[in-house]
Amino acid sequence: MKALEQPRAVVIGGSLGGLFTATTLRAAGWRVDVFETSTHQLDSRGGGIVLQPDVLDALQFAGVALPDPPGVASGERIYLDRDDRRVEQLSMPQMQTSWSLLYRAMKEALPVESQHAGETFGDFRMNGEQIVAQFESGRSEQADLLIGADGIRSTLRRRLLPEIVPAYAGYVAWRGLVEEPNLPLQAANTLRERFTFQQGEEHSALAYLIPGERDSTAVGERRWNWVWYRKYSREQLDSLLVDRYGHPRAFSLPPGSTKRADVAVLRDDAAALLAPTFRALVDSTDDPFLQPIVDLRSPRMVFGRAVLLGDAASVPRPHTAGSTAKAAANAHALARALSSTWQSGVTIDAALKRWENQQLQRGRLMTDLGISLGDRVMNIAR
Repeated sequence: MKALEQPRAVVIGGSLGGLFTATTLRAAGWRVDVFETSTHQLDSRGGGIVLQPDVLDALQFAGVALPDPPGVASGERIYLDRDDRRVEQLSMPQMQTSWSLLYRAMKEALPVESQHAGETFGDFRMNGEQIVAQFESGRSEQADLLIGADGIRSTLRRRLLPEIVPAYAGYVAWRGLVEEPNLPLQAANTLRERFTFQQGEEHSALAYLIPGERDSTAVGERRWNWVWYRKYSREQLDSLLVDRYGHPRAFSLPPGSTKRADVAVLRDDAAALLAPTFRALVDSTDDPFLQPIVDLRSPRMVFGRAVLLGDAASVPRPHTAGSTAKAAANAHALARALSSTWQSGVTIDAALKRWENQQLQRGRLMTDLGISLGDRVMNIAR
């Protein structure tokens, strides 16, 4: 790269990790293009997210504006027993937002011409100090940096570290979204303005409010977000991951794909195990969806001019409420590390090395914490 020549990055993955990377790098003076396999908008995916400081810091650095307010506030955490009795209560103000709100805010902040849908990454090659990304369509893109921010199924990680694969942790997260008016009043009164938990024997549930359609936080237009962690054997999981059309899914069941028989069993299990408030959430959800809980940690994040970031590099369990925050912190730190490389004597490679050392440690701490929390919550002995 010549002095004062604006550097370019190619980002693989158009979900939150890729968008954090693109928006922060652009703010650092880089040209960035994002390539996403899906031809569709992704904003119907996911559910609730605890709005962590790392996310806000990255968005502020990138100049990405959020709605005001950016989510739904809760003032306390409560724990219910099987009979809906409140067994613990803690003051813990925080803000919950939605995956789709963050997705739309960052996507709208990027130039349309820098976003490329329907492009599946295949491989890369080096051309001097430049790296060339090759796509299944036959397209190729040359850049100073290739960043894999394409999540747990990262195609770039499979190319770089084929031996590093997600390991099933022994349980799943059933998830659901319920329009605010559709939940029975008694359950709504228990949950409103609270982050609510129920801890059972080898299962755990939580719920809170998030923005609704068009990111609305107006009362009556929000959504209830719930998660229920359940243990399943590998064989049971494989059966659950066959969708209602008979197609086996590798990593998750998105909304609308769960077999109706499995939804019926889920509702029966909820009647047997959950407090009335959480039962009402499950019963009010048209299309529960499923995410297996996995562990994954890459020993490296930098491979010359190829970089892994966010869940492509390591996956903290959701009990940390930190997957989105880690992706934001990875991207923000990368942008800051690279912000002056094209106008100073600091090389890209030296900046990447320092960034990797810091972010690997962050990933190790978060994945270790997630494993510890999850195994304790689910009563799993290792």
